[in-house]
Amino acid sequence: MSYASAKKVYLKYGIDTDEVLKKLSTVSVSLHCWQGDDVKGFDHDGPLTGGIQTTGNYMGRARTPEELMADMEKVISLCPGKKKLNVHACYAIFGDDGFVDRDKLEPRHFEPWVKLAKKYGLGIDFNPTFFSHPKVKDGLTLSSPDEETRKFWIEHGKACIRISTYFAKETGIPCVMNIWTGDGYKDIPSDRMGPRLRYKDSIEKILEEPFDFNLVKPCVESKVFGIGVESYTVGSAEFALSFAAEHKDKCLPLMDNGHYHPTEVVSDKIPALLCFFPEIALHITRPVRWDSDHTVLFDDETREMAKEIVRTDSLSRVYMALDYFDASINRIASWSIGFRSWQKALLYALLSPNGKLKALQDEGELTELIMRQEEVKTLPFGEVWNEYCKKSGVPTDDKLPDEIKKYERKVLAKRKN
Repeated sequence: MSYASAKKVYLKYGIDTDEVLKKLSTVSVSLHCWQGDDVKGFDHDGPLTGGIQTTGNYMGRARTPEELMADMEKVISLCPGKKKLNVHACYAIFGDDGFVDRDKLEPRHFEPWVKLAKKYGLGIDFNPTFFSHPKVKDGLTLSSPDEETRKFWIEHGKACIRISTYFAKETGIPCVMNIWTGDGYKDIPSDRMGPRLRYKDSIEKILEEPFDFNLVKPCVESKVFGIGVESYTVGSAEFALSFAAEHKDKCLPLMDNGHYHPTEVVSDKIPALLCFFPEIALHITRPVRWDSDHTVLFDDETREMAKEIVRTDSLSRVYMALDYFDASINRIASWSIGFRSWQKALLYALLSPNGKLKALQDEGELTELIMRQEEVKTLPFGEVWNEYCKKSGVPTDDKLPDEIKKYERKVLAKRKN
């Protein structure tokens, strides 16, 4: 079937595919830098700590800022849609002035990232890095009972507010700044409230740093547990959501769909939060049994999350970013598959006759509803996706493997990790 034929099929359902493609091309999704080098960053040589772990050792890991940015540019060329960069603080790039610690980071340490963003007309999102550092004391940062440790990380957070402001002003696009820590305990603690009160106080101190909420969008992200903190996580879902609700004039809730119990789904949480928050943020991943950060696929929950954003007419209210890291396969492929899968999910949602399905639900026609829901699953979605790729000047799915292999032979295979 051709795109022209597929377009006629969708018109029978009241959907103009040309208009859908135009709309999708305006939706921004953040591309995370840490997929390219296994979350190594440029400010330390040690192993990952703080509940972070990457699996695999496929050839071609980016070792320098130049290699990482070149890889990101390749991914940009392979993926349709509007993009932002998403950078962690540990990806600071130090020049002739030398190294500074995380509490002393300045905008100048991220000038190359701004240069890359401007090259493609992209915004930049940002993340303080509260892990893989000697000052993570006994597994704690912002919730530490040690005041010197806590002060260091508070100052890091404030520095990141200033850097986020720099990104927003330089690119002209708001910067989403996400606060997440792996603070917690491996075994059952004797005090659960104390660390959370210290964590609350620390985030409040970070948010005392002056910023324009129209330019910088601080978020608080929760987690259910992590490696080494299996029994207790300070920044639980209840904590993060309550904090964001209490400080909604300067803070958003951020949900990572890998940061909940396996039977919970973020697709159901999205419309719940949108009832109360003008804006929310998402980190999109694929958890397998736990927060394993597998490459995002065009699977059921990925589609359901996208459906809820589209059904609630919230594409302008939800900040979307990818967050996973897979070193078991070609990293460029992992990046591209994940970004393209989320684009597919958004397209699939936009091509659904959501108004008609909602009307059936409201009218109590639940039998017909389920039949219509099954009916739309077999509409010629693939032809519309191919047209979107062609209009965006990127490879269709059948051409993607050859593009990845070519880059691997010419670039990745020559790197010695």
